[in-house]
Amino acid sequence: MSGRAGLVDYKHPYLSLRTQCELLSVSRSSLDYVPLLASPEELNIMRIMDEIYLRDPCIGARRIVLLLERDHGLCVNRKRVSRLRRVMGIETIFCRPRTSIPDREHVKFPYLLRDKNITRANEVWCSDITYVPMAHGNAFLCVVMDWYSRKVLGWAVSNTMDVALCLTALARALKAGGGVFPEIFNTDQGSQFTSQEWVAALQSRGIAISMDGKGRWMDNVFVERLWRSVKYEDIYLRGYADIEELKVGLTRWFGDYNEWRPHQIFGGATPATIYAQNAAVTTPQPELKAAA
Repeated sequence: MSGRAGLVDYKHPYLSLRTQCELLSVSRSSLDYVPLLASPEELNIMRIMDEIYLRDPCIGARRIVLLLERDHGLCVNRKRVSRLRRVMGIETIFCRPRTSIPDREHVKFPYLLRDKNITRANEVWCSDITYVPMAHGNAFLCVVMDWYSRKVLGWAVSNTMDVALCLTALARALKAGGGVFPEIFNTDQGSQFTSQEWVAALQSRGIAISMDGKGRWMDNVFVERLWRSVKYEDIYLRGYADIEELKVGLTRWFGDYNEWRPHQIFGGATPATIYAQNAAVTTPQPELKAAA
């Protein structure tokens, strides 16, 4: 049970279940709904689709159908591929015609990094979310990365792709940095990053918000490279059974990535070393409360 239905108290001393559902505007039938787990076949298909997306994010559903049949012997129709892509939260990158007007209430911010030379840590942070396949289900991983040093400052995993996941990663990034925060925070225009909660969390700290516009998907290329590394070097190889096992594995991998693994672009130094040497001193701010 998730969303507002999760707020229903079955043992409330005064309010009946009917009254609580009316107050929360949820259907009573949703209280008894038990979501079905994805079958092993679908989990395997989604894992392969995730690998295809990492290799070429511009491939559409029709080509994925052909690749699944040609390379893996899987007969999957286009409607099923499209449905599973929605579950995974991935979308083909392509030039779109302007067929609709965005909702005026949908928060969007200008892109602030055009022709900007990033010269130190904490000047720009970025964040993104990716799908994570597991042996008995799936999860979503959100990271917050320092643009200059490539250090992963905070990360979080959840079985839902919502703003709480992103806020938890942000809270951990602020805590790891002792409350230090960036001048600019760059993300895509995903619903999590345009939500009121996310925008308020950044604006309350005086952080300028930058969002990738049309044709700017490569601006988060550092995070995209991180996804490729963590999946091919750890997640795909180990096939974690559940989220708790996944958290243990990612703790180890991100620790090695930040503190131990030499990076060629830095002459063999680690992201943690580069971050510590180039971090600007900023007045600590109140700690952001992480989601439960």
